Amino acid sequence: MISSDLGKAWTIARRDLRGRFVGLRLLIICLFLGVATLAAIGSLTNAITEELANRGQAILGGDLEIAVAQREATEAELTTLGQAGTLSETIRMQAMARLPDGSDTQLVELKGVDATYPLYGKFTLEDGKIVSAPKPKNIYVTPALVQRLSLQIGDPIAFGEASFTISGVIAEEPDRLSEGLSLGPVAITSLESLRATELIQPGSLFESKYRLKLPATANPREVADGLIEQFPNASWETKTRDDGAPSTRRFIERMGQFLTLVGLASLVIAGIGVGNGVASYLRGKQGAIATLKILGADSAMIFRIYLFQIMTVSVGAIALGLAIGAIAPLAIIQIAGDVLPIKPEFAVYPLPLLVSALYGLLIAVIFALPPLSRAKTIPAAGIIRGEGRSWRQIDRQSWIGVGLAIAAIIALALGTANEPLFSASFIGAAAAILLLLTALGALIRWLASKAPRPKNPLLRLALTSLHRPGAQTGQLVVALGLGLTLFATLAAIQTSLTNEIRSTVPRDAPSFFVLDIPVERADEFRTRVTDTASDAEVNIVPTLRGTITEFRGQRVSELETLPEGAWVLRGDRGLTYSATIPEGSEIAEGEWWDENYDGPPLVSVDAEQGAAMGLKIGDSLTVSLLGVEIQTKVASFRTVNWRNFGFNYVLVFPPNVLDNVPHNVAATVQMDVSKEDLLLGVLPQEFPSISMVKVKEIASQIGEILDQMATAIAAAASIAIFSGIAVLIGAIAASRQARVYDSVILKLLGATRSQILTVQAIEYALLAFLLSVVALGLGLFAGWFVITQIFEFTWQPDWPIVMLTLGIGAVATLGIGLLGSIPVLSAKPARALREL
Repeated sequence: MISSDLGKAWTIARRDLRGRFVGLRLLIICLFLGVATLAAIGSLTNAITEELANRGQAILGGDLEIAVAQREATEAELTTLGQAGTLSETIRMQAMARLPDGSDTQLVELKGVDATYPLYGKFTLEDGKIVSAPKPKNIYVTPALVQRLSLQIGDPIAFGEASFTISGVIAEEPDRLSEGLSLGPVAITSLESLRATELIQPGSLFESKYRLKLPATANPREVADGLIEQFPNASWETKTRDDGAPSTRRFIERMGQFLTLVGLASLVIAGIGVGNGVASYLRGKQGAIATLKILGADSAMIFRIYLFQIMTVSVGAIALGLAIGAIAPLAIIQIAGDVLPIKPEFAVYPLPLLVSALYGLLIAVIFALPPLSRAKTIPAAGIIRGEGRSWRQIDRQSWIGVGLAIAAIIALALGTANEPLFSASFIGAAAAILLLLTALGALIRWLASKAPRPKNPLLRLALTSLHRPGAQTGQLVVALGLGLTLFATLAAIQTSLTNEIRSTVPRDAPSFFVLDIPVERADEFRTRVTDTASDAEVNIVPTLRGTITEFRGQRVSELETLPEGAWVLRGDRGLTYSATIPEGSEIAEGEWWDENYDGPPLVSVDAEQGAAMGLKIGDSLTVSLLGVEIQTKVASFRTVNWRNFGFNYVLVFPPNVLDNVPHNVAATVQMDVSKEDLLLGVLPQEFPSISMVKVKEIASQIGEILDQMATAIAAAASIAIFSGIAVLIGAIAASRQARVYDSVILKLLGATRSQILTVQAIEYALLAFLLSVVALGLGLFAGWFVITQIFEFTWQPDWPIVMLTLGIGAVATLGIGLLGSIPVLSAKPARALREL
């Protein structure tokens, strides 16, 4: 008699397994793929965010940064900042670099630094020299500018009213990441040299940054709060070393969370394959189970023996997945290092590996318990006769175990998420899809049993195969449905992102943005453009920079967290004034002011940002410009077409509110592409203060970002597709015994191999056709959610490609199903009958 002792159960399990994983390969593959994907995503996300945290001081350029737009700090402000710690000042602006002979120009991000720059990190040139500010009339440039203008060290270059000599090529600018998106190559000179260009004028678009190196005992956030309290109207934007690149961090964390959930979905899909693999494995062990029961093993002993085996193999697969996931970031960093916002150092991160391992174990438990429960509850005689049990006959303890494991997965997903509500929505949607496909499988089986019997024997056999005893219709529906849904989802996402890239620049987009045109020379600028290109269309608008300091009676500085989606509250934003409704805007609520309005200050707000801030018509909104606060009332909300590449502003004021504030104007110029270079050669010479931005260059940068996102999504989704294929293989393997029996009987009755294969082809084709319709709907919904709700892009899939991808997926899954039928066709009747 066999005791129920755990030690003996482990001994039997170990001896039966003997290191051979035949029958459990599907379990190994599914768990390995899911865990490796999760571990790799988690490790890479942690590597980047930890690198951002570790290099916070160097990335920011100090322990604390004070930024202000369109002005420099006053003497009183500079004195106070200097008392707080070691001070470094920089000024950053867009400017046009010109060759002395005027033969070529290039938009550049011009940066002036003082003698103490950088406070942290190393400012390094390509020759390895570590430097600070260049000498007067000298300038350092990036390799991109050298290549664009065919420059070399010692060559002259001009900005505004000053000429410079290139004295070095920049290899590393330590605070590059915190500076944000750059519209052109970087050039760095001294503050005195920058001022000598005379580009800094009242109304010029530039940003002053003051970095502080604080005492070791100082708290940067507390110092920042104290400074803001001391200068409440300074319109300062502050950053600390803990969040030197907030936009990059938010993007990485959001993208990492999304990809983690995609990986979790892949693991859930793989879990179905685990269940199929375990079921197939236990069916192959039915003789051994019957023998053990006949020799006296009770249900608990059977359960423990095979639970030990399943868990042993699962732990091995998970360990292998963790190992690959842990080292995957090293390969990703080497292959895609230039694509990543920061190149992190390789390290092993225990937390994402632990979370991935827990997910893997919980998924294994959820999908392994039901088949284990069936195996332990079926009598030995029933096993020998090949009887099966339905899911409803799983014992209560197993259901409790499955429920607890599901609850643990949900708790783990929500507990480790930066945005629990987003994670909960994703998990709920994934669960709903699985339940829908499960219900659809039951419905197809029921409909097949009630449908009229076709006269054609092959059609009749195919229809019967969908509902006969032992049919794996439910598992096949889930496997095929998930696989086809993933194909449709991926195609919809990829084509939408591709179309987003293609439509980044609309056909009627301007050729140039021109910034920092002196307001008194606006008419002269328009005339010069039309003289150079008679067909050019010029739209000139006033442009200022300001910060929202109050709305609805709430001071922005006093809010613990900003309202969700209210990005306009983060730092300074572009402002303008207009007597008429700007192009690309439509009034959504409220009324526009009269052209000659001369009353109390009003403002028109973008409708989406107004909703995010909870604004209503008549609410107060205060904006700080050049250190002066202007309190206004909301007069209207506008729907803004942000995709037209014109000058669009969240806040628009009547002319009487801002026309006396020092400012410049900006222009959009739309013209024939053949004359663009001619205009680039003329305008910077005559208007040294302007910056000309090619719209195509902006679109190219946006396209690269979107392309990188599409690649990351495709890589993560491909793992899910592989998991779905593994699930399909598992479902086919689980039904192999019943199909072998059917094949043998049909052969004895005179059926040929081609007829048997045709029956199975018809069965899979019926399922593929029905599920393609369902998968199209589910995939499009999932793709729409990802594109519009997560990334907030326009939903514009390429329908022919989506349909073609779905069709290829259906044909591929049909082919996989038929390939899985080859062993069934090869079964010898005599041998098969002896084993059945």
